[in-house]
Amino acid sequence: MMQQNTPVEMANKAHAEIPGNPSTATSSKIKLNDRSNGKPLRVLTEEDWAFWIENGYIVIKNAVPREQAKATADFIWEFDEKDPNNSETWYAPARAEMKMKELTGTGMVEVYNHQHLWNNRQTQRVYDAFVDIWGTEKLWVTIDRANLNMPQRPGENKKGFIHWDYDPETRPQNVQGVLALADQTDENMGGFQCIPWLYRNYDTWKLTQPEDRDHFQPDVTGLEDKIVKVKLEAGDLLIFNSTQPHGIRPNKSGDKVRIAQYISMMPAEEDNEEMRQWR
Repeated sequence: MMQQNTPVEMANKAHAEIPGNPSTATSSKIKLNDRSNGKPLRVLTEEDWAFWIENGYIVIKNAVPREQAKATADFIWEFDEKDPNNSETWYAPARAEMKMKELTGTGMVEVYNHQHLWNNRQTQRVYDAFVDIWGTEKLWVTIDRANLNMPQRPGENKKGFIHWDYDPETRPQNVQGVLALADQTDENMGGFQCIPWLYRNYDTWKLTQPEDRDHFQPDVTGLEDKIVKVKLEAGDLLIFNSTQPHGIRPNKSGDKVRIAQYISMMPAEEDNEEMRQWR
């Protein structure tokens, strides 16, 4: 009898299709923390937890020291061969072609392994935040890239787009994370945006959509006033549920650059030999 793969097994084998560096599975066999283990929270407060459950994202303040965030930002500028004090260098072509064409021009920096990046991934407060989210200490960290989102030049009118990285119909048990490496408190300077309303109301919203709708890029017509622009300061970590529709908003500041590192964690899969070898 032919063995059928479960949705989770199929998702785990599909890790190589994840944009960026496919260092973890698309969905965990372990469900996100429901607090039934009785363990106290390490970083999140009870107020934070309630916000996380209601809105599908949470900001961990000062997840890494500001000096550490700045050192990482300085490295990313250097790696991308751009000068933060000379805007004429900001718009050179990307050093690597994007697999997701929608990400072209969004400032993705194809750098994955450097001590500065690993310093942030191994910071205790970052780890403890993900322990709270997952309810387990046995975690693997994603080996992901960075972002330099430059301000649009005069005449440019790029629009940010809202998307899911995983089809929400598969109910992925996963989270994603963004570490701010510079202050992102100006709403005009780009950065993370999401729609908590759609996160909460997905099941009823989808009933109003056509059968052939895009499962990765929702039609947000009529939801514009529900888009939340999340403000971050250098060193803050944003964690969001993978069923949260999200995106990078356009940078219309004129002179400010959004700098970030993508960091997430999910339960380790020591029995997934293929994944272990890949890592």
